[in-house]
Amino acid sequence: MGFWTYMLHCADRSFYVGHTDDLEHRMAEHISGQMGGYTSTRLPVKLVWSDEFPSRYEALQAERQLKGWGRSKKLALIRGDWKMISELARNAQEKGRASTGSARTDRGD
Repeated sequence: MGFWTYMLHCADRSFYVGHTDDLEHRMAEHISGQMGGYTSTRLPVKLVWSDEFPSRYEALQAERQLKGWGRSKKLALIRGDWKMISELARNAQEKGRASTGSARTDRGD
């Protein structure tokens, strides 16, 4: 059994990042509004990225990392643009900002 980290694009143009052991079921909960919380007030939502991990711990670590990313870096991930992700990470380091960690998942860069 795998674990998933996923990113949703919400109707208000924000992103939501989470993890689960059943992506199909979790998506149904988000789409129907059953999840409550953040996404239920920003419907409709669309799955824009997901990746499978061998353990819940690794999926949670990936979720926390993505939550620390700005909008530009998240958009690069959705496009699969690893060169841009590296450039954005390098720019963040040069400016003295951490490029990973827990932070907001909304529209902030």
